[in-house]
Amino acid sequence: MRIGREIQCDLLCINTKKIKILVGVLLLLFSWSKNGVTASIHEYKNQAFIPRFNSFFFHGGSEGLYASKIAETPKTSLNDDTNKPLNGKSFIRFESITFRRPKDVANKQNEMQQSTGVVEAIIVEVKDRDKIGGAYILCCNQTLAKEGHCKLGEVIIRQDPDNPGWPKRLQTSFEGKNEEANMMTQTVEINKTGMYYLYFMFCDPELKGTLISGQTVWRNPEGYLPGKMAPLMTFYGFMSLAYLVLGLLWFLRFVQHWKDIIQLHYQITTVIGLGMCEMALWYFEYTNFNATGSRPMGITLWAVTFSAIKKTVSRLLLLVVSMGYGVMRPTLGGITSKLILLGVVYFVASEALELVEHLGNINDFAGKNRVFLVLPVALLDACFILWIFSSLSKTLEKLQVRRSMAKLELYRKFTNALAVSVLLSVAWIGYELYFNASDPLSELWRGAWIIPAFWTWLAYLLLVVICILLAPSNNPTRYAYETGDDDDEGVALTSAGVILSGDLASKERKASIAADHVFALGEDLEENKRE
Repeated sequence: MRIGREIQCDLLCINTKKIKILVGVLLLLFSWSKNGVTASIHEYKNQAFIPRFNSFFFHGGSEGLYASKIAETPKTSLNDDTNKPLNGKSFIRFESITFRRPKDVANKQNEMQQSTGVVEAIIVEVKDRDKIGGAYILCCNQTLAKEGHCKLGEVIIRQDPDNPGWPKRLQTSFEGKNEEANMMTQTVEINKTGMYYLYFMFCDPELKGTLISGQTVWRNPEGYLPGKMAPLMTFYGFMSLAYLVLGLLWFLRFVQHWKDIIQLHYQITTVIGLGMCEMALWYFEYTNFNATGSRPMGITLWAVTFSAIKKTVSRLLLLVVSMGYGVMRPTLGGITSKLILLGVVYFVASEALELVEHLGNINDFAGKNRVFLVLPVALLDACFILWIFSSLSKTLEKLQVRRSMAKLELYRKFTNALAVSVLLSVAWIGYELYFNASDPLSELWRGAWIIPAFWTWLAYLLLVVICILLAPSNNPTRYAYETGDDDDEGVALTSAGVILSGDLASKERKASIAADHVFALGEDLEENKRE
């Protein structure tokens, strides 16, 4: 017994060290993610322009925007528009945009010359992208200028006859030997629904090395949420109500059969509670974001954390049910520490992914760094799936040998539900890959919200199935675990203590007594034998 305790203490120390390292990595990722854009406000901090064909450009952002509901004369408004009501308007506002060119370039200019360099802000709807530039050329050259197609030194833009003034061009000029050029605060109203891209560009090669700083604010008619995210606010509100209804029904069943409750029912209750909190937090987070244009750091962090916890606990619940915990066995034996470690690793990986996704760049879920965090989560999910189905296979085998028909039927239904969910997941992953590959410019942005919403809905449906199959009832013996094959020594999840004994017969007897006490089966042992 003493040796067993020492081994467990050593394992606990090792796991604690691993957990500390993982938490440290998580905190580092969190501190890094806070430096990203955290609102429908695209910030530029002394960022450089990239050469492209015969021009230099900087991508200022892209979002799906709906047309303004308040019809006004199409125009580019100045500072006085910032005080007008925003409800029903869709716009892109330029605030504190500053261009800084190299000092040696500025000193070469004529001090008396009014314009010594031009930077253009180009706003284009993705469907009109062919109206910008030509074949391997973006800026007007002397040949095209002589033919009257464009103005020398400017970006080539062919106006849309059906939408006068678009694509939109806004120019800012350097004066004399000034190193900086400040763009006027301007608001461009959006009167046509579409995916809009913003580029800052210049054609003069002497401006090479110019940096941009400032910010742009993007707004939809109903608020500041980007077009892809706006429908998710309604979806999370609906899911909050769905979890609330499930929670109420489960609570009523729980109270009705409170004498027959087993430990597994408490774990299901925990998952339902986490789901309710997660959906409510996401709904309030999106509501606040939509109203203010800034993501509330506190609510977002709590929502991300609850989401990661719920995913972790849900997967562990599926795994322990597949192992027959609460039905075939009272404890998980020596694999308890492995389960805990796997859960901690998955939580950290999931939390890191959620942080980068929700606290990083807001260009409608854009973010290259997300790819590097998806792989660990995907691999861990694959481990969970393999372990779950491997455990289910062993559990079904044992039930067939023992001819426990009621439990066998229950686990067959559970297996079928899991198999269907895995098939749906694989099919949806294939559809998601096809969707992303066939829509690189996010032209189908209005329907893109369905992709993340599907996973939330699938998890909810699987939880409903588990609640139906394992609901509390007047017949607790259908969940009564059967001992005899599990000789591993480990931590009992149904109690706070550790089952330790050198004598096998004594250990089995103690486990049986503890089980009778926890599961309240003392009076139903004979009925369980008859099953």
